[in-house]
Amino acid sequence: MKKGFTMIELIFVIVILGILAAVAIPRLAATRNDATASTLATSAATCVNDAGGAYMMDGLFAGTGGAPNGLPAASAACADALAIPTGGAAACYTITANDTAGTLTVTDVPGATAQDVCTLAGLLTRQNGLSSAAGVIHQF
Repeated sequence: MKKGFTMIELIFVIVILGILAAVAIPRLAATRNDATASTLATSAATCVNDAGGAYMMDGLFAGTGGAPNGLPAASAACADALAIPTGGAAACYTITANDTAGTLTVTDVPGATAQDVCTLAGLLTRQNGLSSAAGVIHQF
């Protein structure tokens, strides 16, 4: 008598592994998108705090470093919030500073990525009043 597995047993194992892979792979991709969206939302919130701190210290959102959009040059959070996510066509947020009025406008851009990372990040920031599609003005 030969020892080993029959062809039917091997086919069953391959089918079961295929089903497990079909369920696990999309779930892992969704988890990665959720993490990216959370990081972007946190970076946007930190950027608003950094810009507000720079404005309180110097009366300018850019502080002494000078950066694009009038944002603090030393703020890594601002750079992260304005970065284009992997697979995206545009950044998830626009953040515009107005030194004269003392305002910082945060606008989310839903659908800027194919994986809806920006849409999810926008939902997270809209929940706590940080941004909206029309723009939220933060007065300092």
